[in-house]
Amino acid sequence: MLTELLQGSDAGGFIIIRDSASCSGRHLLKSFINAALNREEDVHVLGFEVSEEELKGSPVQRLHFHNAYSDPLGWTDKPTFTVHQFCMEELARLLKQTSHPKPATLVIDSLSWILRHVSPPAVCATLHQLRKGGAVRAIVALLHGDMHQRGTVGSVCHLASSVITVAPGMKGGDAVAKITKRSKSGKVVQDEDIFTINNDLTVVIQSKHSQVGHKQADPEEQEMDPTAHLTFNLRLSNKEREAKEKLALPFVFSKEKKTALLHSSPGSGRILYEPDANDDYDQEDPDDDLDV
Repeated sequence: MLTELLQGSDAGGFIIIRDSASCSGRHLLKSFINAALNREEDVHVLGFEVSEEELKGSPVQRLHFHNAYSDPLGWTDKPTFTVHQFCMEELARLLKQTSHPKPATLVIDSLSWILRHVSPPAVCATLHQLRKGGAVRAIVALLHGDMHQRGTVGSVCHLASSVITVAPGMKGGDAVAKITKRSKSGKVVQDEDIFTINNDLTVVIQSKHSQVGHKQADPEEQEMDPTAHLTFNLRLSNKEREAKEKLALPFVFSKEKKTALLHSSPGSGRILYEPDANDDYDQEDPDDDLDV
């Protein structure tokens, strides 16, 4: 599935590359930029974390770098691009500066820098407007998952059509990509690829659907056991579970007990009441004998 995402077959998609301190996703981000340029698309990069020289390497005409690295907060008199310009109006103005007739691909490096200075609801609203407004062909953003709270990461990833979570592989040059893709119909597809990135930024898939049980788990995905530190045991052993299943509950009647209660055996006693003439009983007022 990683190869399909790199080919850009999903127009109008929003791809998040989620990395952590143990495995950087910037090389994979560069591969997405290189793949879009090979398709002869214009690519706009909002660069907050690395300089233009480090990201581009060599000048490319269709690659437009908006420098937010040198002055991201606008402290100088003439900043190129600041984090406060991350809104629909400013981004639409930047995208219209190119003469390419087709919508361009927007790359955000990184979304974590924006989330640290802009409220998550405002960031999500801008991303939603970009997707629905048709201003860009696709959005590819890098997100450092271990820098934010789980709710913030979940809200941003909920907007994405595909989330690629990268983690270290078993070998030194390998990496694991756990992919969650949501189609327009609401169907969710998950895949897992082991890949390497060559010097020319091409991605090579080593294997698919591999078991990587010895890989370090993502701390965000680990679920805490609420019974781990209790002073008493809440779990049953197999022997205790078998004894529990054989125990007859006091209010659950067996078939034999139900038959004995519903059908009286011969010789059992019964109480019969026949009212006589001395009984003062009025059917219309059963409580007539009460002094009320």
